[in-house]
Amino acid sequence: MRIAFIVDQFPSLSETFILNQITGLIDRGHEVDIYCDRLGNTTTTHPEIQQYNLLERTYNAAIPTNFIVRVIKAVLLFSLIFFKAPKILLQVLNFTKCNRSHYGEQANFLNTIYLVIPWLNKTPYDILLCHYGRNGLKATLLKDLGLTNGKIVVIFHGYDISLYLKMYGYDIYDYLFKQVDLLQPISQHWQQKLISLGCNPKKVIVHHMGVDCQKFNYIAKQLNSASIHLVSIARLVEKKGLQYSIQAVAKLIERHPQLKYQIIGDGVLRENLQQLIEQLNLSNHVELLGWRKQQEVSRIIEESDIVIAPSVTGSDGDCEGIPVSLMESMAKGLPVISTYHSGIPELIEDGVSGYLLAEKDVDNLAHKIEQLIINPELRQKMGLAGRNKVKSDYNIEVLNDRLVQNLQRLMPTTANS
Repeated sequence: MRIAFIVDQFPSLSETFILNQITGLIDRGHEVDIYCDRLGNTTTTHPEIQQYNLLERTYNAAIPTNFIVRVIKAVLLFSLIFFKAPKILLQVLNFTKCNRSHYGEQANFLNTIYLVIPWLNKTPYDILLCHYGRNGLKATLLKDLGLTNGKIVVIFHGYDISLYLKMYGYDIYDYLFKQVDLLQPISQHWQQKLISLGCNPKKVIVHHMGVDCQKFNYIAKQLNSASIHLVSIARLVEKKGLQYSIQAVAKLIERHPQLKYQIIGDGVLRENLQQLIEQLNLSNHVELLGWRKQQEVSRIIEESDIVIAPSVTGSDGDCEGIPVSLMESMAKGLPVISTYHSGIPELIEDGVSGYLLAEKDVDNLAHKIEQLIINPELRQKMGLAGRNKVKSDYNIEVLNDRLVQNLQRLMPTTANS
C-alpha cells in the first residue's frame, strides 16, 4: 500500500507514537510519505529519522506567521497552481467560499493554497492516515478537490475531541463522519465520545498507541528505599498536571530528603514550573530536563523508581489520550501513579500496576508516592504487572500488524488477494 501520513509537525521528539507507526509500516513493506504543517527540529531527532531517510519522504505546507509574508507567498503559490493545475485553483476558490462548514479552519483560502501545493502531481495513495481530527478535515478537503482518492483513516487522540470541539463547535466533524472510511480512537473512552457525536459505530475501531517492548525492556529494580528517583515524561502544559506532582514532592522532602524528581519535556509552562520549584525550595530535588531522545529517555527511566503522570482536565477543556510515556515506563517495569482521567484507567489498574487518584489531589498523590517509597516489594510487584499489561495490549509490533490488517480491509478485494 501507498500511505500518506497527515500530521501536525514532523519530526517531533514528543510524538514517538507516530514515528513508531511510520517505521513499522515501512518495515512491513509499505510505501510511506509524510505531510505536515511544519517541520520540527531536524538537528535533534530520533535516530530512525535518518535510518529510514524520513526527511526525504516529508512534505510540509508551512504557513508564515507574519501575515504580510503569508499573503505575498500565497500570491506566488497561487501563480504556481495556476500554471500547474488551473482546475484545482478554480476548485479551491469555489470550496473555500461554499463549504467552510465541512472543513472548518482548513477552508480558509490562504490555508487551502498552502495545503494543496505539496499534493500536486503526486502518485496516488491508497490510504490517507491522519493523526488528529483536524488533519482528517484536511484529508476530506484534499479528496473533494480531486487531489487524492485514498481511503481516509483518522486517529483521534484527546485534544482533537475535547478542546478542539470547544474551539470550533461540536458539529465540526459532521461532514468528516460521513466521508471518512475508518476512525481509530486511541481509547474506549474516546470511542464512546465519537459515537455520541453521531459517528456510525461501524466506522469506529479502537486502536491503541504502543511502545517497542524490545527498546523498553524489563529491568528488575534493586529493592531499596534509600534514594528514590521519580520521573515524569510530558509536555509542560496544563493538562499534564505537573504543578500538583511538584507540590506533592514538596510535602515529602522533610521525611525523604534524598528524594529526586526529574521532568522530561518542554512547553509553555516551563518558566511557571521553574518558579514553583524555586518557591518551594526544591531546586536540589526537582529538575526540568527538557526533551530528550528516545534512547536517553529509556536510560532515565531505567535509573528511576516511580513514574508520575498527574493528568488533569485543562481549564479550557483540553484532555489527554493515554500517555505513551506511561506505557514506556510500565514496559520497563516501573510502577506508575496517575489519575482517573480520559483513557488512563484502561492502561493502569489501580492497586495492581500502579495507583490512580482523583485529579489535583495533592495530598493523596504525596501519600501514594510515600507508600511506594517505603515498600520496595510493592514497587517491584506493580512494575511487573505493568510490564505484562503493556506486552499484552500495547505492544507496537502487535499493534502495527493490526493496523495493517485494518487498512487492508479498506482496499478492494483484488488489492488484498
